[in-house]
Amino acid sequence: MTIHIVLVAPKMPSNTGNIIRLCANSGAQLHLVRPLGFELDDKKLRRAGLDYHEYAHLQVHDDWTAARQALKAADCHVVTALTTKLSKPFYDYDFGKHSDSKASDKAAMPNIALVFGSETAGLADDIREDIGADNWLRLPMLADSRSLNLSNSVAICLYEIWRQQGFMGDEGRSIGYETLTVYDPK
Repeated sequence: MTIHIVLVAPKMPSNTGNIIRLCANSGAQLHLVRPLGFELDDKKLRRAGLDYHEYAHLQVHDDWTAARQALKAADCHVVTALTTKLSKPFYDYDFGKHSDSKASDKAAMPNIALVFGSETAGLADDIREDIGADNWLRLPMLADSRSLNLSNSVAICLYEIWRQQGFMGDEGRSIGYETLTVYDPK
């Protein structure tokens, strides 16, 4: 089971860099759909993604049609649109309903695509229509809130789907400066 993150017309290189790092560390596939609001060699993109670009599975598509074809070729059975417009709560959506296996068989969950629009405009109406209203999802927010940061939204959704899969692929041996050392004065 593979999680695909699709960013349609992202504008901010720092958000995309953070998402590259997130995808590299979780095994998710990242798809960028043009037009991009930055060049892929942008300094801010590199800074935010650090040296994770080489570990991320990244595809760039000229338009939504090309991205949709790539998802189909990747055997992606569940395509959802993250949007605040007339959508249902993300946590109420049954991502396993498209699986032929028992819900308890996490390895048999279908390939899933989470599609996010740009930071300034969200997803275009034609893309949402193509995905279908039954697959329009939103993250919970207070009533007067407009939106969450794109990289934060991707992180919340990606980790929830990965959690539902039992964090497949995580072996509990990640390394890095985040390693916690407990001081024992004895």
